[in-house]
Amino acid sequence: MTGLDALTAARGVLYGGDWNPEQWTPDVWREDVALMRAAGVNLVSVGIFSWATLEPEPGRFDTAWLDEVLDLLHDAGIAVDLATPTASPPPWLAHRYPETSAVDAHGVRMSVGSRNHFCPGSQVFRDHVEAVVRHLVDRYADHPAVAMWHVGNELGQTCWCDRCAERLRTWLRARYGDVDALNAAWATAFWSQRYSSFDEVVPPRAAPYLHNPAAELDFRRFTSDQLRDLYRLQAGIVRERSDAPVTTNFMNFFPGVDQHTWADDVDVVADDCYTDPADASSPARAALAHDLVRGVRRGEPWLLMEQAAGAVNWRAHNVPKSTGAMVLDSLRAVAHGADGVCYFQWRASTGGAERFHSAMVPHAGPDTDLHRAVRAQGALLQRLRPVVGARVDARVALVFDWPSWWAGELLPARPSMRLDVLGRLAAYHEPLWRAGIATDVVPPSADLDGYDLVVVPSLHAVTDADAANVARVPERGGVLLVGPFSAVADEHARVRRGRFPVPWADVLGASGEDWRPLDDAGLRVASDRYGAFTATTWSEHVRSDGAEVLATYADGDLAGLPALTRRTHGDGEAWYVTTVPPRDVLAAVVADCLTAAGVTAPLTDVPDGVEVARRGDVLFVLNRTRGKQVVRIPGPATDLLSGDGVADELLLPAEGAAALHLAPTERTR
Repeated sequence: MTGLDALTAARGVLYGGDWNPEQWTPDVWREDVALMRAAGVNLVSVGIFSWATLEPEPGRFDTAWLDEVLDLLHDAGIAVDLATPTASPPPWLAHRYPETSAVDAHGVRMSVGSRNHFCPGSQVFRDHVEAVVRHLVDRYADHPAVAMWHVGNELGQTCWCDRCAERLRTWLRARYGDVDALNAAWATAFWSQRYSSFDEVVPPRAAPYLHNPAAELDFRRFTSDQLRDLYRLQAGIVRERSDAPVTTNFMNFFPGVDQHTWADDVDVVADDCYTDPADASSPARAALAHDLVRGVRRGEPWLLMEQAAGAVNWRAHNVPKSTGAMVLDSLRAVAHGADGVCYFQWRASTGGAERFHSAMVPHAGPDTDLHRAVRAQGALLQRLRPVVGARVDARVALVFDWPSWWAGELLPARPSMRLDVLGRLAAYHEPLWRAGIATDVVPPSADLDGYDLVVVPSLHAVTDADAANVARVPERGGVLLVGPFSAVADEHARVRRGRFPVPWADVLGASGEDWRPLDDAGLRVASDRYGAFTATTWSEHVRSDGAEVLATYADGDLAGLPALTRRTHGDGEAWYVTTVPPRDVLAAVVADCLTAAGVTAPLTDVPDGVEVARRGDVLFVLNRTRGKQVVRIPGPATDLLSGDGVADELLLPAEGAAALHLAPTERTR
């Protein structure tokens, strides 16, 4: 059972968006509900930014409008994801209690007039949060429209105030026990930073030069945990009265929250994902984001809580999606494990900061191509009921970890700012995505035994236990592929002593002594297997300790030294890439690792611009191009979207898609 089961059992694929009736008059509410029914909408989020309307003055609540809204939705058969409105406190709270607003690293207190200005550590803020949440829960826990609860919105606030400093010290005491352990973990002998008491510790506020990286890393951990504690406060109140699932909307690769540590606190993993129509790599990045959020709760179906129907308002140049791309984005999410696709927002706002953000009902109203596409999409998604609840059967894992990302990319003073963690993750994921290979993005602590290929693109910091977990992959017969600058540091960002990557040198059969960022010219690499190519950005001074050398550097001080190695372990293999190879070379390396692992693509000879993803017994085929495409498929199938039978060839129109129902797979996990 998953948190979405009760919702999807009655409704199939969930479809809807964020509705803000407090911005409109009751006549518009009724029009909206009628339009929702016509569009096949079956789930809406309500109340996310409604605190000032719900509680216009301290302790005085006005819920008559919300009573009417929920009744209208229930009468129309539309389920409600009811939000706690705590993402944007009303101005009266900051006016009366300035300490409820966050303080930045320079000591500047945030002002009202935007959103997310609250201090998550303020007890006064938390007291008011508890009051408004209890009022909502007491009133609506038994309302038949409320099918899910939505805590806050895009939690990610950081505060450097004195109250958060006190909470940080409490968190550090719990983590380290005594100040000597803290000093050891943070290496405070450097720059005379030794603490004689936890009371001396402050958040990493503005300073004349670089902060202690271990202190920065722990502050990020603390910030994520403090936000989780704020989430738990609200979720706990909800769960006292309601059995409906509780969620909040994550933002996939957002640096402020370690979603892996939140996994068991959310009943449903929900994500906000905004593709960029002007970026050719955006579909691949979206698929990577979907594979991440699916892995947060170990492969359970998830909910795409927010996306754009057209253009957003927050990029410098906001290119809109075509209506075809809008549908493809939704189908991609379903193909990668989503049981629901929703939008921000239902009706476009006429005022406020997001007045130019697209919506399911645009400013021009329902008699528009966009809204007609919204209605058509609602009918299309209901044809996908057979896929609801199915898991994605992934035999490949891509390893990603928030603290490792923080340590390897977001902390200053490292060998190169150009070796970005997310860029490496995307580079290794792309050939898997292009081949239609299902891939789970998981932390290094995950159970890796179910994966035939485990890819570690850039795992800078890793605990001893997690390093040992990864090292077991080739030893038990799997294939391990490791990228550069990995396993360099421990969980405190301290560089490990010895030849790198210290915990994996034996399993890789190769070890290094020096990291060598490259100038813009790069470095030539020779390989009988992959041909000659130019390495860019990064290189490492490595020797083989028993591994087969598949490519060597051809120039400079590293001439003749390994650039790419492979070591066999019985039926298992361990590959090590010490540089940034060109895209085609990396794709060839990944393909060889897939072959070694016995992992095959669901289709072969897929045209460029067509993506393939399998979920359960359904194979999704998406044509992102503006022209017709022909795709060969293995045997007969039924297209759930059209209802047509398909034999050997599938003809896809421009920006068209198919969801082919195939025979059940032999392998189950």
